[in-house]
Amino acid sequence: MAIVQVKDLIEAGVHFGHRASRWNPKMRPYIYGKRNLIHIIDLRETVRGLLRAYRFLAQVASRGSLVLFVGTKRQAKEAIEREAARCGMPYVSERWLGGTLTNYRTIRDRLRRLQELESMWLPAHDSPGKVDMPTYMRSMLNESGKLELSKAPEGAAIRGYSKKMVATLNRELTKITRNLQGIREMNRLPDALVVVDPHREDIAVKEAQRMGLTTVALIDTDSDPDTVDLPIPGNDDSIRSIELMLAKLADAMLEGKASLPPVPQGPPGGSGAAVKPHQPRPVPTGNGANAGQTSPKPVSAAAT
Repeated sequence: MAIVQVKDLIEAGVHFGHRASRWNPKMRPYIYGKRNLIHIIDLRETVRGLLRAYRFLAQVASRGSLVLFVGTKRQAKEAIEREAARCGMPYVSERWLGGTLTNYRTIRDRLRRLQELESMWLPAHDSPGKVDMPTYMRSMLNESGKLELSKAPEGAAIRGYSKKMVATLNRELTKITRNLQGIREMNRLPDALVVVDPHREDIAVKEAQRMGLTTVALIDTDSDPDTVDLPIPGNDDSIRSIELMLAKLADAMLEGKASLPPVPQGPPGGSGAAVKPHQPRPVPTGNGANAGQTSPKPVSAAAT
């Protein structure tokens, strides 16, 4: 069974490229022709690229590795967030911070700062690890989408700050959340990137190249295919085209995850390893010829 039907690609407008005056000559092998001064992408090349990317991402997911979704343009933002959440992968949909891959230690420091700021809104003695913090913080927002101090619990640490300091901390929290929300659970570097429009996300692509990561990209006729490892020629400005391509790639990762072996479960109430019963330690007894013999140490019933 085919991964995608050509009819679906045409209905989504995947075959529409950019204006011929904006093309990159390196995209010539992926262009079928030109109509009304607009390049038409060869859908046979699109299907080939999608098939290669599908197999590769399924293999990556079957090893338990991470794949980072990247797409900050307005048309791709919602689809990136939805499909990444569906397959349980990190994403960047707001802004690519320089050094997200090459300076990952600093990014982790900012994520720890995010946890510190969020923990100020928790009741006293509550641990952030036991609370779904994104959902909890959304409950602290007012109708205009800003954090409301009156919604914080009485014992929350944020109530101990002045009004000016609360506003400063809220601005910092909002900024970090906006930029790093999608990668807050990314505890290690990914093995691959899925990029929408590598021409726009050129910094992310360059960092991936520097770190030796494989890049899968939905690439239009104005981009350079040599900068990515697995190009999927297609319209990267149409919402329907982006949604269709990302949905297929997310399906590949779900298929790969389904082949992972189940996590072994330990016995109920135990740590997972069998505990051997305690054995008495042998001690040497006797003298002379019997000095090398060992026997359990006798215990007298009358001993106190």
